[in-house]
Amino acid sequence: MKPDLRPAGILATGSYTPARVLTNFDLEKMVDTSDEWIRTRTGIVERRIADPDVATSDLAYHAAEAALDQAGMDAADLDLIIVSTVTPDTLFPCTAAVLQQRLGAKAAAFDILVGCTGFVSALAVAGEMVASSAYERIMVLGAETLSKITDWDDRSTCVLFGDAAGAALVGPVEEGHGILGYSLGNDGTNADALKIPAGGSRIPTSQESVANRLHYLTMNGPEVFKFAVRAMADSSEEVVRRAGLEMKDIDLVIPHQANLRIIDAAAKRFHIPQERFLCNLARYGNTSAASIPLALDEAVRGGRVRPGDIILLSSFGAGLSWGSLILRW
Repeated sequence: MKPDLRPAGILATGSYTPARVLTNFDLEKMVDTSDEWIRTRTGIVERRIADPDVATSDLAYHAAEAALDQAGMDAADLDLIIVSTVTPDTLFPCTAAVLQQRLGAKAAAFDILVGCTGFVSALAVAGEMVASSAYERIMVLGAETLSKITDWDDRSTCVLFGDAAGAALVGPVEEGHGILGYSLGNDGTNADALKIPAGGSRIPTSQESVANRLHYLTMNGPEVFKFAVRAMADSSEEVVRRAGLEMKDIDLVIPHQANLRIIDAAAKRFHIPQERFLCNLARYGNTSAASIPLALDEAVRGGRVRPGDIILLSSFGAGLSWGSLILRW
């Protein structure tokens, strides 16, 4: 944070995952794949799937309630709600508005659509708003029902994704704590490597677009993999440098949970011991914008985060985008 701004950080966390578990052995019965193939190439063992009548705002609601409960606050205390998602309840109104009504809050509300980088982007925005004294309490969420946009006949993508929500309550913190810096970026050169082709103004919804299955997520896996390792490493090194720290100062790294090979490659480049990387990918798969706040909440509630710890959040996603943020707990 700039010297003339007050420190802003995370006051509380929360998360929520659906009850239904879809294992690799379940997927073996659905598509031509195997548990061994999925484990060795992704590190994923199972993922959570929302019921057909459950929307993204439903998951976000439970995560937000958990964060409010941890903070001992009421929704009426919130000034702003930001939801990062690529699976909104509807194109409009925004999912944050739906969540605001359900929580009973009177806060401003808007969504951010940056794919898997969304939570870090939203956290950076919230931090600046609190630091500038524009707002006191901001609820930031990453929430996804990726099962709704997954082509369950496409074995290259259906094994990867799951549903979840994570929340972080952002507000003023003690001097020397909170968000120390962030690095956000985007390279649209290969934006087509990760997208949903139809449903927007470029290819509006039609009988033809539905018949051609253009409303499902598509991904060029090798292209995204190459980008991910480089983007996470470069942005992480940049934000650590901006904070006046070194990689050895990092107590915990929470990377976007997309692929174990990507996380392993990042650990080697960072020269940070593997045990300092938090990974829950095996249990949840890739939950896009929800992956980092879900892992962060598990770390907080599991005692892996202690006051004074330096935590690095690092992500990559659609766009192709990247974002890293460093904070002192």
